[in-house]
Amino acid sequence: MINRVLIRLKIIQIIYAYYQNGSKNLDSAEKELFFSLSKAYDLYHYLLTLIIASTDYAKKRMEKLRQSSEKDLYPHVKFTQNKFTAQLRVNMQLDEFITTRKKTWDDNPDFIKELYEKIIASDIYKKYMATSDPSYELDRELWRKLYKTFIFNNESLDSYLEEQSLYWNDDKEIVDTFVLKTIRRFDEKQGANQPLLPEFKDEEDKEFTRHLFRRTILNEEYYRHLISESVKNWDIERVAFMDVIIMQCALAEILSFPNIPISVTLNEYVEIAKFYSTPKSGSFINGTLDGIVNQLKSEGKLTKN
Repeated sequence: MINRVLIRLKIIQIIYAYYQNGSKNLDSAEKELFFSLSKAYDLYHYLLTLIIASTDYAKKRMEKLRQSSEKDLYPHVKFTQNKFTAQLRVNMQLDEFITTRKKTWDDNPDFIKELYEKIIASDIYKKYMATSDPSYELDRELWRKLYKTFIFNNESLDSYLEEQSLYWNDDKEIVDTFVLKTIRRFDEKQGANQPLLPEFKDEEDKEFTRHLFRRTILNEEYYRHLISESVKNWDIERVAFMDVIIMQCALAEILSFPNIPISVTLNEYVEIAKFYSTPKSGSFINGTLDGIVNQLKSEGKLTKN
């Protein structure tokens, strides 16, 4: 589940903190890096349980309305008996998360109520309720659309999650894509054994994380020398510190991973700079790194494309 976009971002965040807090303990910082990635994986599970929590709220509403005289207000059982939600509820991996982490949405009933009311007022919900198609595919597609519409970009949810964990700050946008990917992958035939996305795609990505993190710090002097040489009209102390960290990390990747195209690396770190540094950082970093790459190639110190 944890892709290299998130890995790069977490590495930059942890390295920034590594320099700022002054402790300079590399092993502790590496443990913090992997812990922060595991928290992103927790968020992935927690957001999946939001689908179950919304359905549970609908069931409670049904029970209350069943006891009232307002029979016309009954929510349709089709929503509460959604086949995809039923499969998600018994998923073995998700159940293990709920049991071990003990994270539920019970402490935020106002948000669940708000989410449910938006859902039932939507055209997505109304079209779903109006169809006579009983298929699992339709039930799964309902939640893909609902998630994308009401959970993917939800400022109140983002604020709540940031209050729950400092590690979840800025994670949700990326994790949302993993949740949507998971919904699309669900297969009714898998039942409770439907696999969720793994924490790391493979051992190679885990090693990429460790190697890039350590290379960025251990070769700090060399990378900063390259940056200084490339910005001769600037004192490196005048360059935004986050820009230096981003370029330091990018250089570690360019020089340590021959199988990753330079253009991929440059694009990834320029995008990070646009969101996490100054407004002009993207173009500044792109130009600086491009100059360093060309210089290294001319000196025969970099041969990959």
